[in-house]
Amino acid sequence: MWDVEGRRYYDFLSAYSAVNQGHCHPRIVAALSEQASQLTLTSRAFHNNVLGQYEQYATELFGYDKLLPMNTGVEGGETANKLARKWGYLRKKIPKNKAKIVFCENNFWGRTLSAVSSSTDPSAYEHFGPFMPGYEIIPYNDLEALEELCRDPHVAAFMVEPIQGEAGVMVPDEGYLRGVRDICTRHNVLFIADEVQTGLARTGRRLACDHEDVRPDILILGKALSGGVLPVSACLADDDVMLCLKPGEHGSTFGGNPLACRVALAALRVMEEERLAERAERLGQLLREQLRQLPEHLVPVVRGKGLLNAIVINDKLDAWDVCVQLAQNGLLAKPTHGDIVRFAPPLVITDDQILECADIIRKTITSM
Repeated sequence: MWDVEGRRYYDFLSAYSAVNQGHCHPRIVAALSEQASQLTLTSRAFHNNVLGQYEQYATELFGYDKLLPMNTGVEGGETANKLARKWGYLRKKIPKNKAKIVFCENNFWGRTLSAVSSSTDPSAYEHFGPFMPGYEIIPYNDLEALEELCRDPHVAAFMVEPIQGEAGVMVPDEGYLRGVRDICTRHNVLFIADEVQTGLARTGRRLACDHEDVRPDILILGKALSGGVLPVSACLADDDVMLCLKPGEHGSTFGGNPLACRVALAALRVMEEERLAERAERLGQLLREQLRQLPEHLVPVVRGKGLLNAIVINDKLDAWDVCVQLAQNGLLAKPTHGDIVRFAPPLVITDDQILECADIIRKTITSM
């Protein structure tokens, strides 16, 4: 990226992983431009010729019966919550208005009232109550706590990020997602994977859940689903879950509009045909190798998968100050929780650029 004075920057935030395919990918922009000149919005009250193409490609790609198109990532989360509750009442026979959904501490899936009701971050929920009932919160990466709660027959679903992004790229223990799948299956609880940030090749797989070969009951996608061109999100599920919703019970004025569908179709094809997951896996290993060469007394922790990574810095440094200095040196990143810096470049970055960026990071931190 370049600023108005012509200074060049590497973007290591990627609009929170919305531009996995790079800024203004020519194929995605061409799809946007072509469709925008023909038809942008019909609403789902009427048939259009693009929605079916997009739904078929996406459901076949991810292996689900149905896709429900929405706009923003948080709308995807809201849709998953509504689906889980409806399924809980119709299929699990939970008594009326007793359904519960379980979340993890330090989760982040948006800023609607539902999303902040599940938050443990005071900056997200303070002064926004009263909150959504029926939400339970357990520690992340704690299978015993999940098992205990899932024994409650009123629990309809467990919603979790495979890697917690906003919390500081918190990677769970190996086997955690398999454990989640097993517990949810045994207790007839829906496993909802919030892959809005971790999905679409970011972590070195098409989905972060693919690292452990687990299949959630409800999959939430967003961000890079449009390559950062406009808001597009989706919920995917099989018929047993998705068809609990009847016509008129959920929807969106702009959800599934022809422009969004054409763009999403192009974004997914770019992800697949340019093998961005494989790039993220290889380049992520290269980046972490470089970051682990930083002095341990300055950077005691390096973690991540694919090109979703973070460093924990010495408490004598402030993450905000580090990011300000990184920007001065030509690299854009964002702090979180005071001592964590997240590094998530677009997946089209090259080997040489990764090495150059690692050098910028090294020189910045050691100079401070």
